[in-house]
Amino acid sequence: MALSALLLKLLLVPALIAVVTLAARRWGPRLAGWLSAFPLVAGPILIMLTLEQGDAFGAQAAEGTVLAVLAILVFVTSYAHLSARFGVFGAMSLALLAYALTAWIIAQQRLPLGGSFAIVLGALLLTPRLLPRVEAARPAAGARDDLPWRMAAGATLVLLVTLPAAHLGPRASGLLAMFPVMSTVLIGFSHASSGRAYAVQMLRGMIFGYYAFAAFGFAAALALPHQGVLASFISALVAALLVQALAMRFVRQE
Repeated sequence: MALSALLLKLLLVPALIAVVTLAARRWGPRLAGWLSAFPLVAGPILIMLTLEQGDAFGAQAAEGTVLAVLAILVFVTSYAHLSARFGVFGAMSLALLAYALTAWIIAQQRLPLGGSFAIVLGALLLTPRLLPRVEAARPAAGARDDLPWRMAAGATLVLLVTLPAAHLGPRASGLLAMFPVMSTVLIGFSHASSGRAYAVQMLRGMIFGYYAFAAFGFAAALALPHQGVLASFISALVAALLVQALAMRFVRQE
């Protein structure tokens, strides 16, 4: 592995996590959730996988990230409900177990890209109705020295996904790129420091952010077999930004 690629993995993604974390503390839980779901982590991972493994590998990995949104939505819904009965550790453990089971089931499926995208859009429309209603969240509180831990988690995720990519295969790499490291850290710390209502509102915002994530994966999977890496990911980023801007209107209306 080239030294430049390794430095990119160790520095870029943690830096993006730091930016999102600081923005989250300024804008509140719902907008923070919306912003955190933008493909700031999985996007660089997909780019690096494509550069190292080839366009065909990258296209299949991007396709895997589209369906993986379903596993994230299971995580979001599970945590929102389980947090009413369990503490942070119990709710997080069970929600991640639900995520892992869903991701395993998804990995066994072979659906057309268009069909996968349609299913994900349907799930994104349905999931907000499945979340519990909570009282208004109080402003964020608690310790603010967790930023290095968040950045370390991002760097670890990048290495775990990219180093064994050749052995995992493209679909598994795409699914692993979606592992909810940022969501786990944001929700866990938010629940512990600011209460369940704050965490659930952040989860609700994340749902609207994942429209952009699905659009990014869909556009990248479509473009990579026919365009170069740069053009493919630029078009995917443009698609994600447009969808993210539209989703902002719904976040504010919720």
